[in-house]
Amino acid sequence: MTTSPASQTSWAQTPERSNMLMLRIMTWISLRLGRRAGRVVLHLIAGYFLLFAPASRRASSQYLQRALGRPARWRDLYRHFFTFAATIHDRIYLVNRCFDLFDFEIHGEDALSELMAGGKGLFLMGAHLGSFEVIRAIGRKHTDLHVAMVMHQDNAQKINAMLGAINPEAVQDIIGLGHLDSMLQVRQRLDEGCMVGMLADRTPGNDTLYPARILDADANLPTGPFRMAALLRRPVIFMTGLYLGGNRYAIHFNQLADFSNIAPGQRDLAVQAACIRYAELLDHYCRIAPYNWFNFFDFWQPSATTPTSES
Repeated sequence: MTTSPASQTSWAQTPERSNMLMLRIMTWISLRLGRRAGRVVLHLIAGYFLLFAPASRRASSQYLQRALGRPARWRDLYRHFFTFAATIHDRIYLVNRCFDLFDFEIHGEDALSELMAGGKGLFLMGAHLGSFEVIRAIGRKHTDLHVAMVMHQDNAQKINAMLGAINPEAVQDIIGLGHLDSMLQVRQRLDEGCMVGMLADRTPGNDTLYPARILDADANLPTGPFRMAALLRRPVIFMTGLYLGGNRYAIHFNQLADFSNIAPGQRDLAVQAACIRYAELLDHYCRIAPYNWFNFFDFWQPSATTPTSES
């Protein structure tokens, strides 16, 4: 398949400062003012990012033009930032298991339950699309549900420190990438019947990229998450929690790939097919919920390196 290294791709190196800054601000507001008052402040937060974050505003405009099929207006940009702020705000309450504050629609839960019934664990691939935190809501009905997140070590430490400050019992089981035993830890969680969650639309460092079509334009997707699932021979489910406004979320589970019985010689083709399927799902959900996309940079920027070919 045609791939390229991600070491020089700017979005691969973009730190998620806006996400962490927003989380810090909304944590303070949420813990002191409550959800209703906090949502009033969300308008100020969204306005601030709209006026004083030109790079994010430019990326939002470029993305929304693709997703909406027309030039983005100021109210579109405002709604985009407000949706982002709202999901960060709600994360505080989801961490504290305040599920009664929300109305959840769940789609595709049967497919997830069927795979989990085998007890062999699976990969849960998400994206910076909607809220991955709403997976906690599934635990209301499935009390034995356990999700271990795989992410860059720096982000893991920051997020766990912040979640611990909100609720000491809410610290996630996070496996930091970049350690010699990272793959062993992932395998152990899977063997215990856990779901291993990853946000597969970004890479924390050097990774192989696969060119795919999303919103009628070329984008480069990291193959690392799917190569890990292929090496460990596990099924993969796509998950997104789309914010619908107010207190409403739609949680979607879609079958993405099953590497359980893939022959070693077919692994590259299977990873390529998974990337294509993942791109199709991103395209689909970006079109039906365009304001839920939270990659505030030029995601569609071409790789700065010369593509190479792999067998």
